[in-house]
Amino acid sequence: MSVRSMTAMSNSSKDQQGRSGEPEIKVVDRRWWAQRDDTASSDADPSAQEPWEPGKPKYVEELERQVAEKDQLLQQYITQFKEASREFDEARARLRKEVARDADLARRTLLVDLLEVIDNLDRALETARRQSGADALLQGVELVRRQFLLKLETYGVTRVDPLGERFDPTRHEAVTTVHTAEPGQDGLITGVIAPGYLIAGDLLRPAQVAVAQAPALT
Repeated sequence: MSVRSMTAMSNSSKDQQGRSGEPEIKVVDRRWWAQRDDTASSDADPSAQEPWEPGKPKYVEELERQVAEKDQLLQQYITQFKEASREFDEARARLRKEVARDADLARRTLLVDLLEVIDNLDRALETARRQSGADALLQGVELVRRQFLLKLETYGVTRVDPLGERFDPTRHEAVTTVHTAEPGQDGLITGVIAPGYLIAGDLLRPAQVAVAQAPALT
């Protein structure tokens, strides 16, 4: 072997020793999932190790728990709000019905009182017709009566004269009975003492009537 070859081999050996003597730089991954993976890899048997999924930090789990609690509380508030709204709507509907019923009752009470005025006018007209020399008075009373009836119609009140109809206890009030020999007239209204009145189709005051009564068959 020549001297040149031996010198080259010596220099190569020195270069390798110099490189191996340099300090080795080690990189450590400090991310929490990487550290846990390294720990699991070093402690467990690689052949028996199961696939690992990264866990959650404690603060993340705490935040999720708080969010779940707030969401549950929000749902409770929503349920309570819906229930309160439903109860409010029902109470408002009941109040409207009560107000309407009270107003209708007050209107009916007033109109019934006014009907007595009509009755008195009817009686005055009947008396005036029987007397002579009362034409002017008769015309005046008739005018007032007619105007009064028209005014009542604006409130939905209509006059009912049931003369000749079959007696109906739900619409008529029998004040007296009139005996008749005709069985077919039994139960018929033969006279009207005071007419009946309806309001919006409902009975406001029953008509006071005289009813025919036939003798019982033996």
